[in-house]
Amino acid sequence: MEPRRSNPRARLRLPPPAFRLYDSRLMVDDMEGLAERRCEPCRGGVPPLSADRAAELAAATPGWRLEENATRLARQFRFRDFVEAMKFVNRVADLAEEQGHHPDILIHWNTVDLVLWTHKIGGLHENDFILAAKIQKLLDEDPERTEAG
Repeated sequence: MEPRRSNPRARLRLPPPAFRLYDSRLMVDDMEGLAERRCEPCRGGVPPLSADRAAELAAATPGWRLEENATRLARQFRFRDFVEAMKFVNRVADLAEEQGHHPDILIHWNTVDLVLWTHKIGGLHENDFILAAKIQKLLDEDPERTEAG
């Protein structure tokens, strides 16, 4: 009789790898839930989110749009003037530094364009959607500062 081989995955009761990364039971897909999470360091070596998963998470972050074949998350914010735009950028910078996840920022006179993506994996990661939700929370704290976005 051949010795029985144990399956390490069965012993640990881990789901198959494809489900472990994107298991919807482990993820929060609403703006409030995303905003309460913390960005986790991405060291690379993980695949970017699929276009389908990015679209699901984008639906939980209203105002943000997917760009470049669902590898970028972008949004434009408009303010009363340059000073208000810069105050917002500084608040985003403080938040990004706290989270260890930094957006690409383009500043016009009263307009700020933010683009989120995870450089180490060349596409989108959950962190991008978490930061997007946290940025929305900044706006919700003081909605009078922005005219659109």
